[in-house]
Amino acid sequence: MHYKLAFIGFGNVARSLARLLLRKQNVLKTKYDITFSVTGIATGRHGFAANPAGLDLLGCIEKVETGQSISPESRIPISDSLSVIQNSSADVMFENSPVNTATGQPAIDHVRAALEAGMHVSTANKGTVVHGYRELSALAKSKNKKFYFESTVLGGAPVFSVFRNAFPAADLLSFQGVLNSTTNIILSRMERGETFDQAVKYCQSIGIAETDPTNDVDGWDAAIKVAALVTVLMDTPFTPQQVDRKGIREITPEMIAQAKVEGRRYKLVCSAERVGSQIKARVAPELLPPSSPLYAMQDSTSGLSFCTDVLGDYSIMESEREGMTPGPEPTAYGLFADFINLVS
Repeated sequence: MHYKLAFIGFGNVARSLARLLLRKQNVLKTKYDITFSVTGIATGRHGFAANPAGLDLLGCIEKVETGQSISPESRIPISDSLSVIQNSSADVMFENSPVNTATGQPAIDHVRAALEAGMHVSTANKGTVVHGYRELSALAKSKNKKFYFESTVLGGAPVFSVFRNAFPAADLLSFQGVLNSTTNIILSRMERGETFDQAVKYCQSIGIAETDPTNDVDGWDAAIKVAALVTVLMDTPFTPQQVDRKGIREITPEMIAQAKVEGRRYKLVCSAERVGSQIKARVAPELLPPSSPLYAMQDSTSGLSFCTDVLGDYSIMESEREGMTPGPEPTAYGLFADFINLVS
């Protein structure tokens, strides 16, 4: 079956997804009977384009990466993301605009518009889950469509789909993990002798930290991921502001060195626990012994351990293959997997 796709946000993750779709198109056709065309793209700085007959996807990737506008590719003049959604005639929309931790906008409006227009939606935008999960899930159900968001936590590693498909009726009691790769790389490189600033600059040089690294180093990215997990898997609306949060700025090379002497290491630990009718959630640096399952998560490795009412601890870990540079590919794969699961 043929599906028309729209991309709202066309940054590193979305372009990585586009390349993955092109690379896997033969597998999609032979194994899943899926073919696709891209009929809408909205970018933050390189214009907007929609054409139900299909856009030149490789051409649009090249234009964005060489600083050109994609607007000449559009069948009609379009000046905003909502117009791309309305004029793309898409069956599936990928929402990857920048995250707004405070409100989830404008991503929530994008998802709402796509669902109202009869599209399935996959997103890597954590704001849509934290601030719009119940509304958007109910809207998707009313339209007989699906709203998936596997890439919001742990990139391409299955978290939400595991609970959706493999753990029916299980109650999540608590979880603990390392959820922010940037801070984990910083702490790992500081263990190897770099200063905090040197480690941050490295993360910026490989594109996983922004020019302003506040969201990562001050724990906001980790906090919104914790809030997303609590909101969905513990069925309790939760915001990043409700997470007891502390970042890694106060971790000094001297602290790292002393921990190393003691055989321990610092990690930015993310956790939540149900206590009676309340959820206690926390993001903070912790000094961990080798016995901790989080101790061995070095560099870009991240992971989670869950405790449910029906099974013992269940753990998921995501790490880069040896020799790979951390990048957007795992997150792109989560969106790709969502696409197959949305339409299958």
